[in-house]
Amino acid sequence: MIRYLPAILLLFAGTYINAVDNPGFIKGKVIDRQSLMPLPSATVIYGKDKGITTGADGSYLLVTEPGNINIIFRFVGYKPVAHTILVTAADTVFLDVEMEYDVSEIDQIVVSAGKMEQRVAELTVSVNIIRPEALQVSHITDAAELISRSPGIEVIDGQASVRGGSGFSYGAGSRVLALVDGLPVLSADAGNIKWQFLPLESISQIEIIKGASSVMYGSSALNGIINFRTADAGNEPDTRFYIETGVFGKPSRQSWVWWDSPRSFSSTSLSHIRKYGNTDLGVAMHLMTDNGYRRLNDERLGRLNVKLKHHDKKLDDLSYGVNFNAGVTEKTDFVLWENAWSGALKQDESTANELQGYLVTIDPYISLNRKGQGNHELRTRLQSSENKYREAGHNNSKAFSFLAEYQFKYRFFGMMDLNFGLFQNYSRITSPFYGYHNAINLAGYTQADIAIADRFKLVAGVRVEHNSLNGINDRLVPLLRAGFNYRLLDYTFLRASFGQGYRYPSIAEKHAATTLGSVRIVANPDIRSESGWTSEIGIKQGIITGNLNGQLDLAVFYSRYNDMIEFVFGVYPDPAGESFSYGFMASNVEQSEVYGGEFEFGLSGYTGRIHNSIVGGYVFTYPVEMNGHNGEQSDNYLKYRRKHTLKFNLVSSFRRVEFGFSLIASSAILNIDKVFLNELTRETILPGFYDYWNESRKGHLLIDPHTGFIINDRYKVSMVVKNILNTEYMARPGDIMPHRNFSIRFSGTF
Repeated sequence: MIRYLPAILLLFAGTYINAVDNPGFIKGKVIDRQSLMPLPSATVIYGKDKGITTGADGSYLLVTEPGNINIIFRFVGYKPVAHTILVTAADTVFLDVEMEYDVSEIDQIVVSAGKMEQRVAELTVSVNIIRPEALQVSHITDAAELISRSPGIEVIDGQASVRGGSGFSYGAGSRVLALVDGLPVLSADAGNIKWQFLPLESISQIEIIKGASSVMYGSSALNGIINFRTADAGNEPDTRFYIETGVFGKPSRQSWVWWDSPRSFSSTSLSHIRKYGNTDLGVAMHLMTDNGYRRLNDERLGRLNVKLKHHDKKLDDLSYGVNFNAGVTEKTDFVLWENAWSGALKQDESTANELQGYLVTIDPYISLNRKGQGNHELRTRLQSSENKYREAGHNNSKAFSFLAEYQFKYRFFGMMDLNFGLFQNYSRITSPFYGYHNAINLAGYTQADIAIADRFKLVAGVRVEHNSLNGINDRLVPLLRAGFNYRLLDYTFLRASFGQGYRYPSIAEKHAATTLGSVRIVANPDIRSESGWTSEIGIKQGIITGNLNGQLDLAVFYSRYNDMIEFVFGVYPDPAGESFSYGFMASNVEQSEVYGGEFEFGLSGYTGRIHNSIVGGYVFTYPVEMNGHNGEQSDNYLKYRRKHTLKFNLVSSFRRVEFGFSLIASSAILNIDKVFLNELTRETILPGFYDYWNESRKGHLLIDPHTGFIINDRYKVSMVVKNILNTEYMARPGDIMPHRNFSIRFSGTF
């Protein structure tokens, strides 16, 4: 099949050949300079909006008009190669290209750190980048699971934590801000991340900024940000799909098996992106059904993403468009188990409520990039969400928000990039759960990135933020950040940063009041905002040898937090004020500090004829409460944190076969809510948990092997075994995580 590829390409190019009198031809192969192995799917660009990709054997064929043809060859992880070829009519020019490694990890481009394109190596903060390939290899369909594979990040029952900065807060609030294309996508009521609705099918990359990012992104970026960037159309149309099915095995404890037939799950995804003249169009959809390995914990999900972008014909610098994202889910959330002995995978029926939820976002935007006169950009987002409980209507909620951000960027004297922005977010919530509320957030910010010399860069920024809830104004909040990056050697970069963070409480933390089984949630309208700061010092080292490419990164960090919000169990008055009962209430209880170190690596290269890609890292954190009176460190660990976490991902390929594994090794949770351990309350909320906790309080090791076979240039079949060791572990009390499960996927690209 491969040897006939030129003939096949000629056949498909027939339309173009007929349209051009006496065309010329360029053909050849693209290979790795060191191993001489072919580079399939390398991009060959030979004009505006013209390009193809190489076949499985690295071969390509171009059909062009006669004349001088400029060609650029690109492949991820390699230095681009450019050639100018003179092509005469009815003639064929042969051009074989050898490509060599580049230090691609430190040359990657991100926009999240400063809201402008910057090289990773030149940033003053720690950044993780996740590429779409990680989704395909590991059969990941949930954004929370994907983020949890990244070093320094953990998601506990839907709530993200960066370097131990967050714990578990019962689904309300988030100290990590999730964004889609730079705009916040937190729910307006609970202030949490709707992971299931994030557009994984259409992302180009995910950028994670570690540490306080409130100067550029405002409230809820206290602990960091996660920016999901959607893909733009390239020179070639791109269509991808997969169909997947899987099944759960049995847990290690046979007494927990409650089903008679296997518990299965399945999903399918389709995405298409292409150019139509001056207009880019991207469409993606995802469908999923999961019967659940836990009783009363099933889910059905659908989401749709559309991206439309138009480049103005008259003004090359002007572009505008709209993005549309929609998702709907029907599920039963798992809250509390029946008991630890035979019902750990069975939900307490008093807490089981069927939920119908949806999220819709519409994002109109316009951008004008005038060379020498600055870049103007206006991005907006209309977001609507609703939660409907079939048997618990008192927990229903509707939320609407409108965000708008104007941003102006200008370069002064070729050495300073100034970024100025104005931001507003209006929210309206209607709910018997939270009540009726109107909120508005206003902010202005500016940041300067200054290249003092070729090797030295400074960053300084300031933000002023204002919040108002139901007409009651909060104080003006000023925030600062600063940092520097110094290129010590060609591939060695030193950095240091300091940034202040801030988070205004969510509507749920202030006003949620309900009962779920034996759990009562109490409102606290007087709760105060969280604040803090993060600092770090780091070094990034690029690696490039004859057959090895990548980077190593070492950082030490220190964070301080004030008025941290935690749900505290205690005795509170009932709504009528005539009696008291146990319950949870969001309270400002913790002054805390978190410090530690992080080592990350990303390497790729050949071992013989096997190509290997290794990504991972180790993180040590020491999270403790502070004494609010004297500022000294206490002996109490922050809740739902760990000291040690190691993550490792290996992907290897040989000819048509791919194989590898991912590994997560974590130490034990340091501390949890005392209500789950107190003999007066523990059996009422989680029967059997106290004995189970004492028996199983330890770290865990997860290993997920995967393998795949490339059928041809378009199709691939793969298999993943998640938690192959059948490790038993919890995310939070009463929440047993998935045991061993198997999935098989058929995917294609064309």
